[in-house]
Amino acid sequence: MDKATRIGVAGVGRIGKMHAEIVSRKIPGLELIAVADVNAHAAEAVSKNLGVASRGVQELIESSDIDAIAICTSTDTHVDLIEACADAGKAIFCEKPISLDIEKVDNALARVEKSGVPFMVGFNRRFDPAHRSVREAVFAGTVGDTHLVRITSRDPGPPPIEYINISGGIFLDMMIHDFDMAAYAVGSPIVEVYAKGAVRVDPAIGAAGDIDTAVVVLTHADGTLTTIDNSREAKYGYDQRVEVFGSQGMAVSDNPLMHTGFTITAGGTRATPLPYFFLERYADSYVHQWEAFRDYLQLGGLSPVPAQEARAPIAVALAAKESFLTRQPVKVQL
Repeated sequence: MDKATRIGVAGVGRIGKMHAEIVSRKIPGLELIAVADVNAHAAEAVSKNLGVASRGVQELIESSDIDAIAICTSTDTHVDLIEACADAGKAIFCEKPISLDIEKVDNALARVEKSGVPFMVGFNRRFDPAHRSVREAVFAGTVGDTHLVRITSRDPGPPPIEYINISGGIFLDMMIHDFDMAAYAVGSPIVEVYAKGAVRVDPAIGAAGDIDTAVVVLTHADGTLTTIDNSREAKYGYDQRVEVFGSQGMAVSDNPLMHTGFTITAGGTRATPLPYFFLERYADSYVHQWEAFRDYLQLGGLSPVPAQEARAPIAVALAAKESFLTRQPVKVQL
């Protein structure tokens, strides 16, 4: 298309500010028109930095000079904004999760389907080149029939307790990415979950009703088994690994280092540490994600993260939460 697709970003906290900067500076074919936030000072700061308008959220949705809205507000506002954007005929990019309530997710997705607007959820790890190479090896048949998947996600430090109080817990705010990655890499939906967890990092997390250390076993529809481990604190950095093992071999996505330089002496080998923050580790994936959204809007075809695939990780996360509480395997509400 000769004409750029015009974007508005609703919510310019940490993640929304990053999205606004990417759209404004790194994606040809997209034009950032305006940003909005309930914190007027935050919106004004981003608008001034990027040279775009600052508007109210509702004004953003009603603006005739905007084609698509990126919903980067708090999770509890996502459903209302999705429905408002759908009613206004705006294409939608929404940060995960859509909601912590599966019924609200289904209602929002039904509204999107009825409106016919383009829709995509921001599971950015799908667009990481290393993680995607694992999926490509599986789909090419390189590893043969998939037998086992191992996914590790460990944050360098726990989030504030204030965040944990509203996030829905480790399965919904952290492991949800891994649930999506498991189904994405294998190409088969998850049908059963068995979860175990503990408080091993910070007692305050337990006092807030959450856990900080978790392991799940997933069963896929094709019989593949996946194990996922999460920790809120890895002192050595942001630890993200994916491995798919099959009848003909395995495909692996390992951690990148800060850079490839290292030293070797009589005392041993010393390399650089892992990236310490998800914005560093997944910088390329966020750019590729927006490129995919642009192509989807301008060229048509299937959504890079369609509605049912956006819903599935939420259903798995809720099943994991139930499994942890009941200490029993739980079928996923597909």
